[in-house]
Amino acid sequence: MSTETETPAQPAAEAPAAAPAPAPVGASLATPSDTTTAPANSPESGGASAAPTGDRPARTGRGSGRRGEGPDRREGAGRREGGDRDRRGPRRDRPPSDPNAPEMVEKIVYINRCAKVVKGGRRFSFAALAVVGDKKGSVGIGYGKANEVPDAIKKSTEHAKKRMVTVKLKGDTIPHEVYGEYDGGKVLLRPAVTGTGLIAGGAVRAVLEAAGIKHILTKSMGSKNHIAVVHATLNGLRKLRLADQIKTARTTTVAPAE
Repeated sequence: MSTETETPAQPAAEAPAAAPAPAPVGASLATPSDTTTAPANSPESGGASAAPTGDRPARTGRGSGRRGEGPDRREGAGRREGGDRDRRGPRRDRPPSDPNAPEMVEKIVYINRCAKVVKGGRRFSFAALAVVGDKKGSVGIGYGKANEVPDAIKKSTEHAKKRMVTVKLKGDTIPHEVYGEYDGGKVLLRPAVTGTGLIAGGAVRAVLEAAGIKHILTKSMGSKNHIAVVHATLNGLRKLRLADQIKTARTTTVAPAE
């Protein structure tokens, strides 16, 4: 008795698809009317339909719309009411300005830079020499030191305003010739007629302009140090006397000593 095993039948391999026959040489290409393709946004192609531009809904939320139209930027939001500024009083550290106060003229004569050598390099500091006057016979000299130029100038002008002195003038010039001295500085001041002008230079000119003198002859005959020259000029101006003062001093009788 023979035993035979049945072998399962295998499916036949599919035959390869036949290649399309080449088109004849004289055949014409297909026209657009023969093949119709649905647009990508049409319902037939399965794409999302786009709304017309005019009917596009406005976006809402943060960052939408034009600048200043969002919900966080409402009209007047975050702004201080205008009435609050009117209710506030003047600042405590700023004294009220006097409208009748004379207008001061500030002139910077010289700015000196000082360098100090330290371990990490050099440190600079500045010193300013200033003259302040009202051009009506009042003048002052100030000196200030600081690590920055603006601070040094501010200190010098404030110092000058605290040391204002009054000098005697005769119109736009001085009443008589005078010789001023301070340390090594020596300055000669001589009156001049109208039209002469301010014949002075450097530190002497700054002091005379601040005092209000317009016609004068000057000569610096000593040290050229700025501090010495300005103080010598001020020393000469403080020696000035008017004719009435000299006459009163000469006619004053002194009681004899008992």
